[in-house]
Amino acid sequence: METRADIEAIYRAEAPRVLATLIRLLGGFDLAEEALHEALVAALSSWPDKGVPDNPRAWLVSAGRFRTIDRLRRNVRLKAATTELALIMDSEAGDGDRTEIADDMLRLLFTCCHPALAPDACAAMALREVCGLTTEAVAAAFLASPATVAQRIVRAKAKIRDAGIPYQVPERPEWPERLESVLQVIYLVFNEGYLSATGPDPLRPDLCAEAIRLGRLLCGLVKEPEAEGLLALMLIHDARRAARLRDGALVPLDRQDQNLWNQSQIAEGRALVTRLLAGHVGTYGVQAAIALEHSAPVTDWARVCGFYDLLLRLDAGPLAELSRAYAVGRRDGPAAGLALVDALAARGGLAGSHLLPATRAELLGRLGRTSEAAEAYREALNMVGTDAERAFLALSLKEMLAR
Repeated sequence: METRADIEAIYRAEAPRVLATLIRLLGGFDLAEEALHEALVAALSSWPDKGVPDNPRAWLVSAGRFRTIDRLRRNVRLKAATTELALIMDSEAGDGDRTEIADDMLRLLFTCCHPALAPDACAAMALREVCGLTTEAVAAAFLASPATVAQRIVRAKAKIRDAGIPYQVPERPEWPERLESVLQVIYLVFNEGYLSATGPDPLRPDLCAEAIRLGRLLCGLVKEPEAEGLLALMLIHDARRAARLRDGALVPLDRQDQNLWNQSQIAEGRALVTRLLAGHVGTYGVQAAIALEHSAPVTDWARVCGFYDLLLRLDAGPLAELSRAYAVGRRDGPAAGLALVDALAARGGLAGSHLLPATRAELLGRLGRTSEAAEAYREALNMVGTDAERAFLALSLKEMLAR
């Protein structure tokens, strides 16, 4: 007999893809969200006695949609909508054949990333409503407050409703203008899996696997270098998952057991990066090239710095600047890296992020400026958001003081 906790765990795992299918079938978020809730109610009623079906996702979709149509039929005011809904549900000709996007999750990502919506609002809505991340996790991804993210999602839904934006897959000529937002969502889903900003588990392999799955599907649909670059980046990073935690603390790259790395994923990522570097390469491709350099037995910091120089020409963000500063510190010595970190701090870059003081602390420690390094580590510890990162910083501080 399945317990309520078992059923709710299965539901949480399947809910994002069930919702994606229900939105396609029912034509909007509101009906689909109600249907998803009704599917959970049905599962809690049926599964404890009958057991979990062989295909719980398909069961939940069927339960949700048929309970929805029954409810609509009981509502006289929505009789016309019921008739239209029944026609949609009974139709055997799915949108997948017409649009060539057969996967409901990927289909809905393209639908959500409408050019009439602000990119951040598109991504926030897709992450929260489609991919199932909590509002807190989405807020962490955007370095924003949960309240701000919630308002973005509400406004995006209202604009979809008020402007009559249809929940349908765009035709192929419309894909390019939505591709950047779709890639961003997939990347943010992967990032939450790579190091979760919320919840008890620092690593979420399920989210990484789903992001990689979507990345593969996307590469099969569009011959776009940035899609291949993102897939390579995710494969290489995910390949190191088994070596990234020890006793609840993050393990830095230079201390990871490379025997635990997934070499087949690294090889697949290397093939993609090699092809990209021979032609057009974008921001994801350059980041993948950097990740590949870190996957070598010994990191070539000169090459890493060169790739960061290229990345900054493509996307001059503060996080890339900080990463380049650290790489310069490894190539030219900690004093050179520290000067760049301090210049970034003086401009207000990454204010409020623990990454800046944590990087300063390591560089200061390598210079032998122990008291300043300890102060920077303590500053980072006061700002860090995850237990795994906090454990790593605390261990780094302890080791430095013990030298």
